[in-house]
Amino acid sequence: MDGHRDIDALIDMMARLPGLGPRSARRAVLHLLKKRDAQLLPLARALDEVGRSVRTCLNCGNLSTGDICAICASEKRANGQVCVVEDVADLWAMERAQVFGGRYHVLGGTLSPLDDIGPEDLHIPKLRDRVTAEGLTEIILALNATVEGQTTAHYVAHELGGLDVVVSGLAQGVPVGGELDYLDGGTLKAALSSRTAF
Repeated sequence: MDGHRDIDALIDMMARLPGLGPRSARRAVLHLLKKRDAQLLPLARALDEVGRSVRTCLNCGNLSTGDICAICASEKRANGQVCVVEDVADLWAMERAQVFGGRYHVLGGTLSPLDDIGPEDLHIPKLRDRVTAEGLTEIILALNATVEGQTTAHYVAHELGGLDVVVSGLAQGVPVGGELDYLDGGTLKAALSSRTAF
């Protein structure tokens, strides 16, 4: 009976993960228990190791096994540009795409009064400090094209006002391969206002 309580506790914990509800969590746990030696025990060891060794980069907020991540430690990445993202998943997406050669700054969220996230909950003061300390020339705001993301972008741009740094944002609009007929009005409006000359 005690084992059943432990299994239920594990299912409850798994169900809190994004994308997993109670049914999916139950299936995953039962699958792991069937494959105890091949999957459950190695997963438990990996979770323990990551929990012990991974920490947040003191400079940018990325995840790393040291106090400073490899991107911040690389002199090749010190090109004066910092790309500001909402969270580590966005940083990793930019890295996967291999489209940016500078450094990053993770805000740790976006402004959201409904979720009780205000400016004091984001890493904006650290970003201001980095502009001066690292001699930054450009801050690229790569925040999601949501109301919260754009509100945060405007707030960050305002907070960086008065500093000797260019603040830019990602262009928004028609995705590569997108057909106009399938796009919503907001996307079309953003694409039209972000148009460039040929």
